[in-house]
Amino acid sequence: MVQSKKQKYLFLAFCLVPTFIMFGIFTLYPLFSGLYYSFFEMSGSSQAKEFVGFDNYIQLFKDEIVPATIWHDYFLVITKVIGIMIMAMFIAVALTQLKIKEAPFYRIIFFFPNIMSVVVIGILWTFIYNPDLGLVNSALEFLGLESWTRAWLGNENWALTSLVLPSIWAGIGLFMLLLMGGIANISKSYYEAARIDGANEWEQFWKVTLPLVWPQIKISILYIVITTLNGSFIIVQVMTGGGPNNATHVMGSYLYQQAFQQYNFGYGATIGVMILVISLVTVLILQLLLRRDKVEY
Repeated sequence: MVQSKKQKYLFLAFCLVPTFIMFGIFTLYPLFSGLYYSFFEMSGSSQAKEFVGFDNYIQLFKDEIVPATIWHDYFLVITKVIGIMIMAMFIAVALTQLKIKEAPFYRIIFFFPNIMSVVVIGILWTFIYNPDLGLVNSALEFLGLESWTRAWLGNENWALTSLVLPSIWAGIGLFMLLLMGGIANISKSYYEAARIDGANEWEQFWKVTLPLVWPQIKISILYIVITTLNGSFIIVQVMTGGGPNNATHVMGSYLYQQAFQQYNFGYGATIGVMILVISLVTVLILQLLLRRDKVEY
């Protein structure tokens, strides 16, 4: 069907304009609103606000809790990237390279946490870590390791570390499927050629599988980093509320506390600007560090 240029432009506008409107409403407007509110002192519960210039940013640099929240976020980023990628890669290789009859069943089992709400996961693991009835302490007692039992989420030294396991468990399934898709697209002839050349299974993984699924690995790492820096506050808020004694506060949970619990909305907006800047800088640095030439055989 022949269309005029005007019809083509109208069709493109019909497709793109709604998208740009939604992007403006749900992304650009909150972004610039947060930046605007960061220059005011306001409670968020009323229209009253007072322009304070850069006072909120000065307070941000003086706040002793902020550096700790940044460290907590990066601790979760590092542990999640390492834990999720190792487990997801191991499971993906096992389910694609090994002849496991129950592979479809295991795929469902490992992906199941991804369809659960983060709130549900947080509540579930709160019960698992319960010092009296929880599975962790019960298992330690069963094994005769009573001295290892503790109030995991109530201990300043262990609370943050205790958040790592549920965070990894909740994220393995999605990246397992992503890596499985990449591995499935690798031609079997590459593995046959590697075997003819005398490469064992481990060498085939390092020389064939890993280089050819690098794009999926890069996407996975960036996604984990972005979602952790911007979304880890949910599981923190559900499981510990930032406690005990601010031992698990991340940037997002500290923002929530300042803006919606202490009604210091202007300062909360300032923390939001900090999260945006840190996230952008981190992603740009990772883009440079993870850059590799495309591998072709």
